[in-house]
Amino acid sequence: MDKDIKRGRGGKRPGAGRPRGDAKLYTFRAGGYIARVLDAQKDRTAFIKDSIEKSIHCSEPDFSHLGQSVCAAASRSVTVPSFDIRVVAGFPVPLDNDEKSQDIDMLRLLCPHPESSYLIRVQGESMIDAGIRSGDIVIVDKSRRDPSEKEIAVCELNGEYTLKRVAVGKDGARWLVPANPDFPRFPINEGDSFCVWGIVTYIIHKARD
Repeated sequence: MDKDIKRGRGGKRPGAGRPRGDAKLYTFRAGGYIARVLDAQKDRTAFIKDSIEKSIHCSEPDFSHLGQSVCAAASRSVTVPSFDIRVVAGFPVPLDNDEKSQDIDMLRLLCPHPESSYLIRVQGESMIDAGIRSGDIVIVDKSRRDPSEKEIAVCELNGEYTLKRVAVGKDGARWLVPANPDFPRFPINEGDSFCVWGIVTYIIHKARD
């Protein structure tokens, strides 16, 4: 053995082997819908990497331009009494009997998925025709990222977050559409960094005159 080492045989040679890097190999099990989506991809590795990068890019947004945000999971639950009757614009109906009421968890009612829901206080008037004014609070479910043209979404376009509707033209072009004629539409061009961060599920504001 000693003779082989002295003659230059055996042992680790400098520069031999695969160069070290920070890449790691991961394996995971996917079932149901996710498995079918992955099976439909021509390049699964590229698709998975791209999906992870988009998820990371959209998971920690800076809402300083859009407004203040709070994760629903970090909010304290509040219960309020609820009456299982229909209120009509007719004769008065007594609602002062606490024995007929049931407690409702407001957080669970408005945020059925608290781990993926955010409460965002809106700044700006671009969505006033959709009933959203500056100072209102919107509840956004980030587990949903496929808005219809009637739904309102928090979108990221080239690093900026905005509250808009996503519309698709006859030519396939996509637009960010406000609900205020005083604000312009924004085209989503090829090469833009764009993703839907979440969809508005509820709008909270005081009753207005």
